[in-house]
Amino acid sequence: MPKIEPFENYHDEYDEWFVRNRLVYQLEIDAIKDLLPRDSYGLDIGVGSGKFSLPFGITTGIDPSFKMALKSKISGINVFLAVAEELPFKNGVFDFALMVTSICFLDDLKKAFSEAYRVLRPGGHIIIGLIDPESDLGRRYIRRQSESRFYKDAEFYAPDEIVCLLEQSGFADFEFNQTVFSNKEYRQQKFKKGFGEGSFVVIRAAKPPGLRE
Repeated sequence: MPKIEPFENYHDEYDEWFVRNRLVYQLEIDAIKDLLPRDSYGLDIGVGSGKFSLPFGITTGIDPSFKMALKSKISGINVFLAVAEELPFKNGVFDFALMVTSICFLDDLKKAFSEAYRVLRPGGHIIIGLIDPESDLGRRYIRRQSESRFYKDAEFYAPDEIVCLLEQSGFADFEFNQTVFSNKEYRQQKFKKGFGEGSFVVIRAAKPPGLRE
């Protein structure tokens, strides 16, 4: 069962986080943008209210929450009410698939990655944004998890775990960005390559070119 209850009941509160934490939000946007393919047709898997679609001009998304999908639709995004494990698209449709802070809510991560692989064209990319559970912020989230409306039932994954699952689904050629560092004021920060220091990690992997479903 998709973990949609918090997003159905507290969808406005979810959006308020991005207003209160606009500096962190911008850091995340910058780290993702650096790894997004240019002038490409993308799919946002777990589009929510469109907070990570609209800045990049992504016009297609899926989400299992009706209330969140409605927000995206009002913003002009073509939203399908669906789950990541069963994408309602043909093979090889998209140039890239974006999943930002959504993998922790999925029932079957490996199946979701296989579905993303299926709908990508050969040479396409998957881009994943996540909170590193081994970072300062990640440990804080886990420590307070039982008190959180949104993350109470979430399962956090380390970047190495995600890489392993992506490889099992056929992805290769990995790149990483990291940002939201605990030792600097947010206004002074920029993203950097790799992972292991920043709380927010972006992983990009490719579907090898020349492959057909």
